[in-house]
Amino acid sequence: MFDIHLIREDLQRVRDGLAAKNVKVDLEEILGLDQERRKLLTQADELRAEQNKASDAIGILMRDKKDASVQIEAMKQIKAKIEKLQEPLKSIEERLNQLLIAIPNLPHKSVPVGGPQANQVVKAWGEPVKLGFKPKTHIELAENLDIIDFERAAKISGSNFIVYKGAGARLERALFNFMLDVHTSEHGYKEVFPPFVVNTASMTGTGQLPKMAEDMYRCADDDLYLIPTAEVPTTNLHRDEILSEKELPVLYTSYTACFRREAGSYGKETRGLVRVHQFNKVELVKFVHPDTSYDEHEKLLSDAESILQKLGLPYRVLLLASGDMSFAAAKCYDLEAHAAGMDKWLEVSSCSNFEDFQARRANIRFKGAAQKKPAYVHTLNGSGLALARTMVAILENYQTAEGNIVVPDVLRPYMGGMQKITKN
Repeated sequence: MFDIHLIREDLQRVRDGLAAKNVKVDLEEILGLDQERRKLLTQADELRAEQNKASDAIGILMRDKKDASVQIEAMKQIKAKIEKLQEPLKSIEERLNQLLIAIPNLPHKSVPVGGPQANQVVKAWGEPVKLGFKPKTHIELAENLDIIDFERAAKISGSNFIVYKGAGARLERALFNFMLDVHTSEHGYKEVFPPFVVNTASMTGTGQLPKMAEDMYRCADDDLYLIPTAEVPTTNLHRDEILSEKELPVLYTSYTACFRREAGSYGKETRGLVRVHQFNKVELVKFVHPDTSYDEHEKLLSDAESILQKLGLPYRVLLLASGDMSFAAAKCYDLEAHAAGMDKWLEVSSCSNFEDFQARRANIRFKGAAQKKPAYVHTLNGSGLALARTMVAILENYQTAEGNIVVPDVLRPYMGGMQKITKN
């Protein structure tokens, strides 16, 4: 839920932030509803104070065995007035909440303003691979080597699904096991393996609902959703909890399958691994103290980068502009790996700082010994990495002139020592 206090106290900042994200919100309606709500709450509080006085007076009269009928009748009338206020108050609160929950997070001051064209390349590592022969796309390589079956995946599930086979399935498994091992042994994350389905409260807490409902797979009979990312169940591990300040930062890494309808994207990349409805991903989630939030964001980015470096995949880091960020993000870096066969930069990770936006929605707080009351944590998350497009980069960058795939050194222990994927 967007912080109503921020709208009251710094209206211009909110207006500027929403304009930067290219979102229109009727802030005047929100302020009007908020004012009416506070007016009704004040009236209700005043009536309850009268009710308490009347109750005390009745108690004294009855104790002294005196007639309290006039006071009892007055108390009934006060109660009726309080009840009469509840209906308009409920209606106003429902409308106010409906408006507030649809407001996106505001961009951090360091975020460039504009759409995708304003994104900034802030870092690069390695050079795009030059193979010395005409490279094949991952689709050609996978089909020739019989390691991915696109046709049978379409038969059993529909377009934009994948069946990995043989060495392809083993390479996929090697990738997420390798990533989990690096993040747990080198970067200090605790591994969790959460459910792949979540309830409405979880999807709302991280900001997927109500904004992105059309992109989600919903199990209507159970009011459950297939997760679009491990960010959702992992962040909601601490929903409605108060963490100790001493615990922070809390770092989790999770492997899950991810499910996305990609509504409105049909016809784009209809074959291959670039745009699929189900893919595997290793996620990094942080719960941090607000004072260290942006330092932790840079560390998060570094953790994701290390996977690409160990795999020997050239990449670049984009600082996303305000209009290209997600609904919930205050600042976001995208990592894009270069794929030689397609000659394209492919997003394999988004590393986002949500500040207290998700924590407010999910009611995740912390408290230190010196604090009078709990405060909201800051939440961060990033892919470490998304596997479908990482797989594309490996297949296309590590291909040989014969159409085989050299297995990256760091993955060979996970592949039983296999050095090369060949047709046989």
